[in-house]
Amino acid sequence: MNRKKLGKIFRFTTLTLFITFVALYISQSAGYVEYENRKQVALTQNQIKKFEADVKKGKQVDIEKYLKTNEKNYQNNISKVGLKVSKIMEKGVNKAVDVSFKFLGKLSE
Repeated sequence: MNRKKLGKIFRFTTLTLFITFVALYISQSAGYVEYENRKQVALTQNQIKKFEADVKKGKQVDIEKYLKTNEKNYQNNISKVGLKVSKIMEKGVNKAVDVSFKFLGKLSE
């Protein structure tokens, strides 16, 4: 391969990694994880209310009934591999950004 092709591949890879990092950063800063956690807390509070209502009515209660969620698990081996790959990429991008900012900091001194 000649230098031009290698340069294009490097630029494309760098741009892809940067866009991935920006997407991950925006999703984190937008509060997606916190939203999912709040949704789970609301589900738990609803289950507690159902449990208390059933106890007041004198129904036979089974704790397993209230711990189950109606959410389906869509994970499979492919999605697990994708998650692992994205975590590895996230670590790499974070490290690259840290190194870049340290380098830029040294240049600005």
